[in-house]
Amino acid sequence: MMGGQDIVFAPLLAWPLIWALAALAALMVGLALWRGLRGWWLRALAALTVLAALTNPSLQTEEREALSDIALVVIDETASNRIDIRGEQTRAALAHLEDALEQLDQTETRVIRLGDGAGNAGTELNTALAEALADLPRDRISGIFAISDGQVHDNPIGLALPAPFHLLKSGTAQDWDRRLILRNAPAFAILGEPITLGLRVEDQGAVPEGRGGFATLNYAINGEEMRQAMVPVGEDMEITVTLDQGGMNVLQFELEEAEGELTTRNNSAIVQINVVRDRLSVLLVSGEPNAGQRTWRNLLKSDPAVDLVHFTILRPPDRHDGVPVSELSLIAFPTRELFIEKIDEFDLIIFDRYRRRGILPNSYFANIARYVEDGGALLVVGGPELAGAESIWRSPLGDVFPAMPTARVLEEGFLPRVTELGQRHPVTSGLEALAPAGDDGPGWGRWFRQIELQPQSGQTVMSGVDERPLLILDRVGEGRLALLASDQTWLWDRGFEGGGPQLELLRRLAHWMMGEPELEEETLSATAEGQRVTVLRRSLRDDQGEVTVTAPDGSTQTLQLVEDSPGAFRAEFDAPEIGLYRLAQDNLESVIALGPQAPREFEETIATSEKLAPLITATRGGVVRIEDGLPELRLIREGRAAAGRGWLGLTPRNAYLTQELRSAALLPGWAWLMIAASFALGAWMREGR
Repeated sequence: MMGGQDIVFAPLLAWPLIWALAALAALMVGLALWRGLRGWWLRALAALTVLAALTNPSLQTEEREALSDIALVVIDETASNRIDIRGEQTRAALAHLEDALEQLDQTETRVIRLGDGAGNAGTELNTALAEALADLPRDRISGIFAISDGQVHDNPIGLALPAPFHLLKSGTAQDWDRRLILRNAPAFAILGEPITLGLRVEDQGAVPEGRGGFATLNYAINGEEMRQAMVPVGEDMEITVTLDQGGMNVLQFELEEAEGELTTRNNSAIVQINVVRDRLSVLLVSGEPNAGQRTWRNLLKSDPAVDLVHFTILRPPDRHDGVPVSELSLIAFPTRELFIEKIDEFDLIIFDRYRRRGILPNSYFANIARYVEDGGALLVVGGPELAGAESIWRSPLGDVFPAMPTARVLEEGFLPRVTELGQRHPVTSGLEALAPAGDDGPGWGRWFRQIELQPQSGQTVMSGVDERPLLILDRVGEGRLALLASDQTWLWDRGFEGGGPQLELLRRLAHWMMGEPELEEETLSATAEGQRVTVLRRSLRDDQGEVTVTAPDGSTQTLQLVEDSPGAFRAEFDAPEIGLYRLAQDNLESVIALGPQAPREFEETIATSEKLAPLITATRGGVVRIEDGLPELRLIREGRAAAGRGWLGLTPRNAYLTQELRSAALLPGWAWLMIAASFALGAWMREGR
């Protein structure tokens, strides 16, 4: 406890009036002096006494409690400051500061521990300082110390510090590091088209002689076997890759470790690129005008990514109506160009109620079968002609059909249903949920014609009359073939008996045939939210084993899959670190990348004071490399340089808390009056002699 006294004034008149009276008194005293009156100085004292009484002085006494100064210590515990010996240096520097500050009188230490920021924010030291100062009295801060490598990633602009700021820099003068910088990585790519990525290998710090030249770069796509390339150090370069897998692709790049480099955490980069098809080329051949062809045309033309070529056979060659060829306005059917020369340019071919009429010879049908086996997609929509003698099943194309028509056409009303297998297949899974449930099955409208089929291969995902196959999907060689045994999907499009999910069914069917990843029957994939990873397994089988997860460090764990919905299984786990995780089950493999392309903490790893220089300079603080020895602490006056050789300074603030305040008049009013009267009487007596 300490005390303090001050004289304060509470004037009886306004200050301007008191100053006016003082000027008048000075004038009168001056006049007395000019006239040679011997009591002029007594007159002046009397006037001063009256003026002092008007200011009403009083003696104010405070009882004060001295407050301790606060030394703020910021500990950088982010990833970059834990490299090599930096963690040990930081702990030693903190212990030294705490001991030294404890020796100072009236000084307390506040420690702020700065960990890794959320996401990829990096080291936010300036933000942590601003938040700490907002909670502390600024007039008690005597010094701020940061124990860090100096690699901060937030902006110090606008941060005003009330005391000297000092940096105790970790690391060593011999530190050097090699890093991989990935530039120009696109988020999207076109399937089958090359993309160019910009790369740079860069050395930082005290690079030993002979470490330049070339570095070994390993890279892989979607977890495949690593490929190797030699890349120059310190030069921008480009690498071209072609992605042939739709959906999300993961590209992994890794530099081989160089002897003596600081860390390998910035030697790798992971890029995720979503691969999409550019333009889908579809050939639609309608054997004759029918109500369903408008449905197909509207569906395919509504997608701007689809290039549709549509031909309808309006006048077959066997029609003899006497119309001269010169009067026909329609172009000839370019069969050779479509089915021989350019057939491999189409992503999907649709035969809608097509029958053999001599337009396409058997060699053309054989080429279509070859197109499917080599990776093409064929959709056959069957009407009565599929069951007749002119059925395309009776051509060489029939060799790749998943079912054989029995020549029977069922003309009766039936409700299309999704089979038990179809409940699991992504083309028809959840289709019934898109329509309100009826009294007897799905709440959609009936169809009235079905071609009887005898299945031979493939998967029956929808059934019709008496559970006969209605929609069969099959894989033929590298390609896909779908057989729809009815031409009456247009009834759903017209809203007959409430309609049905015709658009969704045909959209899924077309996309499955063109190999869209989200409609594959057997898939293994994963999604991540933060460090929480969800493994998704889609399968047509009921029994699912375990999924093996391989972490970036090579450790493995197994996850038990739980059925989430028909054909969909799920498992979750918390990933312990960022990096590339590999998933495997049976013959399926997948990868998922967690974290940024390259962690921000490891973009620059060489210790520096440049990023904190604005704060150090503004407060006249200092920088000490821990490697060279820990500094002693000194108390300095405010405004002076706060750092020197081997020492850092703190500014005492002498803050206090007022406990009690007492105020008493300097003299009572009658005393002022007696003093003024005494001076006036003395002046009269002296001048009256």
